[in-house]
Amino acid sequence: MSVDHRSVDQKWLAELRASLADEFATQTARLRELTELNADTGDPGEAHTRAALVVAARRGVEQVADALRRIDEGGYGVCERCERTIPVQRLEVVPYARFCVPCQERSAG
Repeated sequence: MSVDHRSVDQKWLAELRASLADEFATQTARLRELTELNADTGDPGEAHTRAALVVAARRGVEQVADALRRIDEGGYGVCERCERTIPVQRLEVVPYARFCVPCQERSAG
């Protein structure tokens, strides 16, 4: 099921896509920088922190890439569970949201 693009402001969607593309570039550069750091200081805490940052950066890249894919395929803004339209207000706060709030809450509980 795809978004009824008549209900989504096309200018807003284009601006969102540009913003997500910028975020993708930033997150990708950050991930590259984190994975290229080979300075082993021998501090397990620092290694653990760096590993956590790599995981977070990878997740960010994946979320943004998935949102961009959904925009390109016409499925952006549709809940992947119930197939209802995700309110624009939620997408403004969480632009990579895959689920509407009720479905997200059900999966978290």
